Amino acid sequence: MEIKTASYLISNADYKQCPKPDRPEYAFIGRSNVGKSSLINMLCNQKNLAKTSATPGKTQLINHFEIISTNPANEKKNLKWYLVDLPGYGYASVSQKERKLWSGMIENYIRKRTNLVCLFVLIDSRQQPQPADIDFINKLGEWRIHFIIVFTKTDKNKPGITEKHIMTFFQILSQTWDENPVYYISSSVKKTGRHEILKQIEGLNKQYLQDFK
Repeated sequence: MEIKTASYLISNADYKQCPKPDRPEYAFIGRSNVGKSSLINMLCNQKNLAKTSATPGKTQLINHFEIISTNPANEKKNLKWYLVDLPGYGYASVSQKERKLWSGMIENYIRKRTNLVCLFVLIDSRQQPQPADIDFINKLGEWRIHFIIVFTKTDKNKPGITEKHIMTFFQILSQTWDENPVYYISSSVKKTGRHEILKQIEGLNKQYLQDFK
């Protein structure tokens, strides 16, 4: 799949104010400072599409981007779809009240956004499994949300560390899951995982078009 254009569309604090749910949508979420904006920019091949920051909790709204790509059902036509940058969960330098508002906003979006095809959950590959990540993924299971895991920042690891942390992560997850979720490894610096993730989205777009003919 080739992304032809990617542009910022709108930001909202309520899923009801999001764009009309008339096309496939893919959202990206993770703990603060997991490299979410960098991954989005890498996938879209743009440097400043999603705003990156060293300050945790910078993303505070539901941010929609309009993507125009090749159409998997018809190569002569383009396909429009949405990519969404969600606020991070877990630690951020904000008040408890703000965290509660973010939590409600995120849950409402994830559970009620009717055209959300897949949620990409980003995990920092440099760290041992974090309770916030495990808890969030278990919630997605309870809510029956289709999601895919992306382990980020793999270029910053010493050899073997990525595999070790991923193995430990799934060992913990196996306590509540019968099968491992689909996952990819990525590096925004080396563009690792770009082709695989876009190919996954292309396949989901094709299924979406078939389902809504």
